[in-house]
Amino acid sequence: MEVRIEASWKEVLQKEFEKPYFHKLTDFVRQEYQTHRVFPPAKHVFNAFDRCPFSQVKVVILGQDPYHGPGQAHGLCFSVNDEIIKPPSLQNIFKELKSDLGMPPPSSGNLQRWADQGVLLLNASLTVRAYEAGSHQGKGWEDFTDRVVSILANDKSNLVFMLWGSYAQKKGLVIDSHRHLVLKSAHPSPLSAHRGFFGNGHFSKTNRYLQDHGNQPIQW
Repeated sequence: MEVRIEASWKEVLQKEFEKPYFHKLTDFVRQEYQTHRVFPPAKHVFNAFDRCPFSQVKVVILGQDPYHGPGQAHGLCFSVNDEIIKPPSLQNIFKELKSDLGMPPPSSGNLQRWADQGVLLLNASLTVRAYEAGSHQGKGWEDFTDRVVSILANDKSNLVFMLWGSYAQKKGLVIDSHRHLVLKSAHPSPLSAHRGFFGNGHFSKTNRYLQDHGNQPIQW
């Protein structure tokens, strides 16, 4: 099956694209784009992969659904397009970043600069209907992204996985914590951030681990 995705990911995931569930998923997604307003725009569905080639992945952050409001989602979890108001979870991520590393919140909520440095910003589901959170869950995306996590965990060493909230932590059960750094905390949502996201120090812990294993730290 022909999937428009960055070349190194295409090679790694080609067998997955040929599986029956993925054919069924793409039929569903294609129909949704034809009959409903769906986010992100179709050209950005695989943006997390396109911005962060397989060979360059150093850090993985797992989200759940794309944002479902107009102009927000562009294929990178927690990230929004330039000039879009930062959603509450992203505001809390920037608060923790300031607390951890002393960095003032950036003017833009676009995390593309992270992706370009090797941070895979991966949502469990890559599409969603406008204003309908979770509307594309259970259609096959989770199977696909589970496989992505498994391949990264098994084929690479010394990655950092940031697992924020119970959903991401369940998705990360396949990760060998002896082979990678697995960082867990509450989700940055306002409903849970005060239960362990604030003060988790994940950004500084990530950079120390990367440097200890001969990699460049992320310029958050």
